[in-house]
Amino acid sequence: MRMRTILLILALLLLPLLAQPSTSLAAAQAAGITDAIQKRYDSIQHFQADFQQELTNAASGSVEKRSGRIWFKQPSLVRWDTLKPEKEILVVGHNAVWNYIETDKIAMKYRTNQVFNSKTMIRFLSGKANLKEDFKVTEQGTEDGLIKLRLLPKEPEPTMVMAYLWVDPKTHLMGRVLIVDFFGNGNQVTLLGLTTDKRPDAKLFEFTPPAGVQVRDNSKQ
Repeated sequence: MRMRTILLILALLLLPLLAQPSTSLAAAQAAGITDAIQKRYDSIQHFQADFQQELTNAASGSVEKRSGRIWFKQPSLVRWDTLKPEKEILVVGHNAVWNYIETDKIAMKYRTNQVFNSKTMIRFLSGKANLKEDFKVTEQGTEDGLIKLRLLPKEPEPTMVMAYLWVDPKTHLMGRVLIVDFFGNGNQVTLLGLTTDKRPDAKLFEFTPPAGVQVRDNSKQ
């Protein structure tokens, strides 16, 4: 499901915002970097950014590119608008998750516990994620001016056996995330123009299906 590929990326993008502070990663060279990232994100209540997403199929080598905009607001409110190649909206609200695909004229509604079936995502969204407890983190040097970190889940899942984070060394904000699944497929998101000084409108995290759209209410299942 396309929605779950987005949600998994969101889990890593929001990790420092939702995770409990990590004291140290004694065996990893990434200890100081991790602490700096955590300190930077502890003060953030919201952010917005443009994104570019690349989905790579390991078997065929094909790459699907998407782009759009993302908004986040504490506690755990997310809006992910894909604008190209087709319009799609994902809203993680207070009480429900909506996925709207404009070209199909379909809006799907879910309970949060229906879509966050990954243990990793549940921990992120509940604020219980912890870098030290959930991952083995190692520094991979620099790439494109960003610090590169490798994350190996201590309890791998089919949708994520490895992940990489690229962090701005000056601001300690994430610039790029890559998730690799069991089959070697890649899901990479690059954030552009990230800003934390503009409070998003609360209405962004609400969704009302447009007139004439087929609504599939899965929340009662």
